[in-house]
Amino acid sequence: MRTIVPEPLTADAFAPFGDVIEASERAETIPINYGWTKRFNALSDVAVGDGHAILSIFRSKPLTPPVLKIFERHPLGSQAFMPLNGRPFLVAVAPPGEFDPAAVRIFRAEAHQGVNYARGTWHHFLLALEAESDFLVVDRVGPGENLDEVEMAEVDWIAVAP
Repeated sequence: MRTIVPEPLTADAFAPFGDVIEASERAETIPINYGWTKRFNALSDVAVGDGHAILSIFRSKPLTPPVLKIFERHPLGSQAFMPLNGRPFLVAVAPPGEFDPAAVRIFRAEAHQGVNYARGTWHHFLLALEAESDFLVVDRVGPGENLDEVEMAEVDWIAVAP
């Protein structure tokens, strides 16, 4: 089994897989509400094809042991996750196309960061750290099959380093 050490989640490192969602100096900022609020504008583009966007909350438990065996992708729309409990989480991804276990990368998202997986990007299901955690999720609902899953052979399983 291969072990991967999670890398820091940065907009540049994550760009091949989608967007990092965070209030950062890279974002366009617009003062609103008579100057009492700063809007970090259009942090990500929600791809929905011929469907529509929905908001959900997912409650996720830490994976124990932290071994990755299954990846999924959504070919018809993007999927965004933003943590709600002030806890970091892990983001495991692989490029679109044929799933390649050797191409998996793991990022450690800080409590103030979210991600938007680009359409077709392979990703592991939510990987909460520390404790059960809630996430605001924006994704697509509509016609067509929008979920592909792949279960890796045991030889390709990935252990996540602490």
